[in-house]
Amino acid sequence: MLTEWVLAFVSGQSANGGMLKVLFLGDIVGKPGRSAIARRLQQIRQELGLHAVIANGENSAAGAGITAAIAIELKACGVDLITLGDHCWDQRGFDSEIETLPHVCRPANMPVQCPGAQYLIHECGGIRLGVITLLGFQFMKVRAHDPFYWWQENWQRIRSGADLWIVEIHAEATSEKISLGWMLDGQVAAVVGTHTHVPTADATILPRGTAYLTDLGMTGPYASVLGRSVQASVARFLDGMPRRLEVAEGDVRICGALMDLDTGRGCALSIERFEERL
Repeated sequence: MLTEWVLAFVSGQSANGGMLKVLFLGDIVGKPGRSAIARRLQQIRQELGLHAVIANGENSAAGAGITAAIAIELKACGVDLITLGDHCWDQRGFDSEIETLPHVCRPANMPVQCPGAQYLIHECGGIRLGVITLLGFQFMKVRAHDPFYWWQENWQRIRSGADLWIVEIHAEATSEKISLGWMLDGQVAAVVGTHTHVPTADATILPRGTAYLTDLGMTGPYASVLGRSVQASVARFLDGMPRRLEVAEGDVRICGALMDLDTGRGCALSIERFEERL
């Protein structure tokens, strides 16, 4: 079955040759992350000659969720496409706003009755770049369908909608992310992980041409515990008492992955970690 998927994917790609340079940014955390994007992203786009910028925005509103106003703000700062994760609905009213935001998608394997697009298609010089997020199944509290079975059941339905695809796996378990990367090798241009906010050092091109990275890290304050106050986080581990975990402010970085994608073959030419300290 896997071999059939790979052959179908390769034979169906656009005949147009060329390369797309894409930057996928890890979870934007609160105002520090948004400010970093506002300050530097347009310059980064010019310096690197980027064709598209994708960012996970599910923590961009005070560290939990996103609002329509923030999604529009990030778009104006140079983010072409915004993906979300398990904190998708944390901000009150966003479930009624998401349908008004054509550059934002919620995870595809959420229940079908959830509002919002399952995936996004971005036009880059005549090439259709598809971006889709899958929620992990292990250790995640949000209701979602198993990402492996969801992909098996829906890939043939969506694959022709884009010339090449990037899949984001928003998951807790590294084994789940890595397994999905291997399963999708040869079908999509890239599989990148988010959610744990800690960048990993395993950027690679898998044997059939799919770029892979277990976690992009976060765009936000690294003098923190996953973007939140160090003091409050440590105190909660010490006494177990509930307390507000404010977004931290120190050591702000923009983190993600920089990829060169082959538009003719629908695969990846390179992937490397991207990190800039402000």
